[in-house]
Amino acid sequence: MNILYIFAHPEPKSFNSAMRETAIKTLEDNSNNVRVSDLYSMGFKAVLDQDDFLQRKNTDIFNPFLEQMTAGKEGTFSEDIITEMEKIKWADFLIFQFPIFFTGMPAIMKGWIDRVFAAGFAFSPVKQRVYENGLLKGKKVMMVISTGAEEEWYSADGKHGDINELLKYITHCTFEYVGMDVHDTHFVFGAGKMSAERVNEELKRYVQRLDSIFTQ
Repeated sequence: MNILYIFAHPEPKSFNSAMRETAIKTLEDNSNNVRVSDLYSMGFKAVLDQDDFLQRKNTDIFNPFLEQMTAGKEGTFSEDIITEMEKIKWADFLIFQFPIFFTGMPAIMKGWIDRVFAAGFAFSPVKQRVYENGLLKGKKVMMVISTGAEEEWYSADGKHGDINELLKYITHCTFEYVGMDVHDTHFVFGAGKMSAERVNEELKRYVQRLDSIFTQ
């Protein structure tokens, strides 16, 4: 299987980075092909702006939706966007790994989605190519998320609320919107307070999760 691993964490020595390296080894050991977009190390530009387009449809007023639709037809996205789009075309399965920042993904990853899941490439509401007809239909996706707070904070009765409900803006309104099949999120709660023993346990648990998906 071809797997695109989109990773966002600013510290190469972090637990998240250890998870990423563990995942890549596990996936490759299971005869998968893996490509990685390590957004912080790439210095990926997070802001959707006029520089995303080599040519403009309308130079008087900047309409991102119109410019994306045009760039998709004419192949005039900036090079960094084209590179990521080609990775998505190649991939069967996308894995997004990140720490929770204010109950969401880091800005750099949100920016990757804003710029790369472009209108005309990932979805097209003009032709109703969304949800079950989304342009990325047939691809699978999973999130791998670490939190600072403990699991009870993210329960239905917890201070933050049910984390799966909080993340529906990603799982449903983003991933399912573009047509992808969403797998259950893999969570690591209280990641900033783990003992060395628990770190090892969590890495083993992640390997088991990956094995259960990619060795079937």
